[in-house]
Amino acid sequence: MALLKGTLDVLVLKALSFGPMHGFEITRWIDAGSDGAFTIEAAALLQALHRLEERRLLTGAWGITENNRKARYYSLTPAGKAQLKTETASIKSSVAALRAILDAR
Repeated sequence: MALLKGTLDVLVLKALSFGPMHGFEITRWIDAGSDGAFTIEAAALLQALHRLEERRLLTGAWGITENNRKARYYSLTPAGKAQLKTETASIKSSVAALRAILDAR
């Protein structure tokens, strides 16, 4: 299933709300949370991470994974936490409105 345009950023922010993660962990978190419904392409995730870092919604630092490999770990900034709250409220409102329309008889 394809993600709706603009939702990858908020999913990345939500994943990072649980703590610092590297790209593969973020992808795994989204996959598990959607029961495999959302498959994230590596290139799309990388673009989202760069975009969010440029907007100062997250920061990145190099670290070592559990498998002893070098990886960039991302963390939410205070601005990222605020953006996540705003985007979550907006998406929930939109979903409620869509549900009301689609459930109309």
